[in-house]
Amino acid sequence: MNPDALRPILELHRAIHAVDLFITRLPDLGVTQAEAVILAFLYGKADATIAELHRAFGHRRSTLTNVVDRLVERGLAAREVSQHDRRSFVVRLTRSGSTLSKKIHTALTELARRAFGTVSERDLAAFQRVLSRLMEASETD
Repeated sequence: MNPDALRPILELHRAIHAVDLFITRLPDLGVTQAEAVILAFLYGKADATIAELHRAFGHRRSTLTNVVDRLVERGLAAREVSQHDRRSFVVRLTRSGSTLSKKIHTALTELARRAFGTVSERDLAAFQRVLSRLMEASETD
C-alpha cells in the first residue's frame, strides 16, 4: 500500500483539530467544539430536531442527546416536545444561547471566509465531493 494513501485522512483530522483549537481560543465561549457547531447550526433557526442535527453532523443520536443535554443544563438551549410529533422533541436556543450562537456563527463564518474566500466555486464543489465520498466509504462494510 502506498504510504501516502492515508495522507488525506490525516490532513483532514489535522484540519478538524485546527478548527477545534480555533473554537477553543475564542474568548468567553466555554463550550466544546461539538457544542459550538450545534450552536452555530441553530443560529437563526426557530428550532431543530435531533434527526436534523443527526443529518447535519452524522453523530450518533446518543452523542447528540448528550451534547444537547449539556447545552440545556447550561441554559443555552431548551428541549421542547415537537408540535408536529409528540413522540419527539425539538431543540430551541434560549436568549443566552442565541447570543452565543451568533458569536460562534460570526467567528466560524469569518474563519470560512479566510480559509475559502479565494478558493474557486469549482474547487469548493470538488472538495465537498471528496468529503462526501469519504463519508460514503466510511459507511460501508
